[in-house]
Amino acid sequence: MSVIRDLPRQSSSTSSRNFFRRLGERWLSRRAPRSRDITLNHSRLFILPTRAGLGYLLVTALLWLLATNYENNLVFALTFLLISVFVILPVHTFANLSGLRLQLLGTGAAFAGDFAEAHINLSRADKRQREWIQICWPPEEGAYVDLCEEPSADFRIALPALQRGRIQAPRLRVESRFPLGLFRCWSRIDLDVEFLVYPRPLAAGPLPLGEAQAEGTSGQVRRGGDDYASLKPYQPGDSLRHLAWKQYAAGRDLYSKEYESRTDTRLWLDWELLDGRDVETRLSNLCDWVSQAEKQGIAYGLRIPGTTLPPSLGTEHQQRVLSALALFPKWGG
Repeated sequence: MSVIRDLPRQSSSTSSRNFFRRLGERWLSRRAPRSRDITLNHSRLFILPTRAGLGYLLVTALLWLLATNYENNLVFALTFLLISVFVILPVHTFANLSGLRLQLLGTGAAFAGDFAEAHINLSRADKRQREWIQICWPPEEGAYVDLCEEPSADFRIALPALQRGRIQAPRLRVESRFPLGLFRCWSRIDLDVEFLVYPRPLAAGPLPLGEAQAEGTSGQVRRGGDDYASLKPYQPGDSLRHLAWKQYAAGRDLYSKEYESRTDTRLWLDWELLDGRDVETRLSNLCDWVSQAEKQGIAYGLRIPGTTLPPSLGTEHQQRVLSALALFPKWGG
């Protein structure tokens, strides 16, 4: 019974956290709106003491009590020195980020289950050196950038891509604890980073060369398909299911029905070839076939519900095919 009583309490706690998280996101959206070119200023920067800074304050307070109790001028002098350093440090930590400009240069596509990378430029307008700047998507470590000799630097940071489709990245965290680590200055910015994530490749066996159904009257004819072709005189051994009983009942000789199918000799990565599998498995299998065809240098086309891409080869064709797989509706069947 204690477990049952605890469940509503946990649910209430989770809903409260989600409420305050949404409230904070709305506040950040107004204070630091989405843009692919952002300059850090006082409205986007926040600063607080770190744990080391709080420990520093505690030691300073103990030294003050010690100096007061024993009336020791040297300890007083040390205490005042520590206090003055603590007062000056936030200015330097804040100035290390203030005025920095971040620009999104581009994003790279990725496969689900891998890491998607964003290409970003960090620059400064003044001559002040900037050191030990961390830019990341928590909890990832991200990148550490210094702007000492050069006024700008390009870098890449990665984000785990968990599912296919167009993924909007969360806000980036820009942080600095320079120079002594006693204060943490940070900002949460949205560079409008969007990734295209392809389905995760899943082995589907060898390429289906010549197995796709041909359209219209094109393609190679194969006997034994599902399409009715013609009648032929009955031969001993023909299947009784193929006998033309209507013609025989009308007084004609005994005939057998012939069936055929037309197959396309070109390589088609066809949705119907993976019948019986769920949507995501089909997309993953098709993604694996795309990789195989590119490696073997075989021109291939794609047929999925709503999209048909003619056979071709090369990087651009591969990206078109993978994009079509990535953007396939998640509710499709």
